[in-house]
Amino acid sequence: MEHLLYIKMRRAAVLAVAAAAVVVSGCGDDDEYKNENRPPSLIVVPASISDSRVSVSPSSFGAGPVNLIISNQSDSAQRVTFASADGTGFKQETGPINPGANAELKVDVTPGAAVVRVDGDGIQPARLKIGPARRTAQNELLQP
Repeated sequence: MEHLLYIKMRRAAVLAVAAAAVVVSGCGDDDEYKNENRPPSLIVVPASISDSRVSVSPSSFGAGPVNLIISNQSDSAQRVTFASADGTGFKQETGPINPGANAELKVDVTPGAAVVRVDGDGIQPARLKIGPARRTAQNELLQP
């Protein structure tokens, strides 16, 4: 008989602990939580290198993530640098891009002037204007 009483008390204790855990897990901060906005969507910006200059179109866009797709249309391999014009902001470089080949640079650009240039002399760089940050991608449908 004592054994049955012990088992019933043990079950009651386990149930009490489980009930307390459920009650405590429901407690929390009642403040509303607002998610931070997503960054702007990535934009793709094409660029080409000729024997005389670097061309980027469009030459003006808002700050945020950018995927610069570079096509080397010159007669020699080129290394490309995409950087803020004053040298204090962002800077990304490619390895050698063979003639007729493509490369890409993913950069989170900041507002201000920027330049896309190749190493060496004789090829005129592209000058870009980076405006204020683009709108958040908060309400955009993200697809895989």
